[in-house]
Amino acid sequence: MGIVDEEFMPNHFFKKTALFSSVMILLLSTPVAMGSSLENLAKSLAKIRGEVETLQMQLDLEKEKHGSRISALNSQLADLSVEERRQKLSIEKLQHSIEKLGVTAKQAEQSGESLKPVLLAALGEYRRHIQTGFPFKMEDRVKAINDLENNLINQQIDPNKAVNQAWSLIEDEIRLSKENGIYQQTIMLDGEKVLVDIAKLGTVFLFFQTKDNQSGMARKLAQGGWKFEMVDNAGDRERIRNLFDSLKKQIRQGYFELPNPLKK
Repeated sequence: MGIVDEEFMPNHFFKKTALFSSVMILLLSTPVAMGSSLENLAKSLAKIRGEVETLQMQLDLEKEKHGSRISALNSQLADLSVEERRQKLSIEKLQHSIEKLGVTAKQAEQSGESLKPVLLAALGEYRRHIQTGFPFKMEDRVKAINDLENNLINQQIDPNKAVNQAWSLIEDEIRLSKENGIYQQTIMLDGEKVLVDIAKLGTVFLFFQTKDNQSGMARKLAQGGWKFEMVDNAGDRERIRNLFDSLKKQIRQGYFELPNPLKK
């Protein structure tokens, strides 16, 4: 066979040859491209799987924290319920003393001397209630009882009038359990007497701020009694500060998150 001159070869031959070459290149490169895509997809899936596992771990941790917080809040709620019942019993006891004084006063209107021992016994019971109870202005409250007691013993006041004064003191004590507000009081802090601002919430919570903006609270002790102590937690200091700000603005109702002084 002779050599064919390219000038006499049809154009479609060259076109088919070029097309065949392109198809071959495409077929040869496709497995490489598909492999690369699958590898990238696998990497993406692995990354997403890792992120999902991380999120699941975070969710489980948050669930555990939430459960612990709920348990702690339930425990604190139980403590508050016990303290509330104790305060109600204390108030009922004082109210009983008032009623007892009223009955005795009517029975002994003609005899002041027979009224005196009953009144002195009631004042003694009232003093013990203050000395072992809520640490709000205890010295002032005890002094009012002592003054009335001394006047009665020294016959500087008529027993019938003394009954009215004792009645007024006990009513003040009951009112104290229902009032919230800011006061000033000298407390024993780290072995020293310090004048502080007091935020009193009934006769359950008592928080304080010092002149140098330190915060603290009166904590209920397991063995009985109360102790004033500073708080070193930044969150608790902020909560106490918010309480003082609200009471100063006469905001006495609403939701307040506070450290729990009844927590053991």
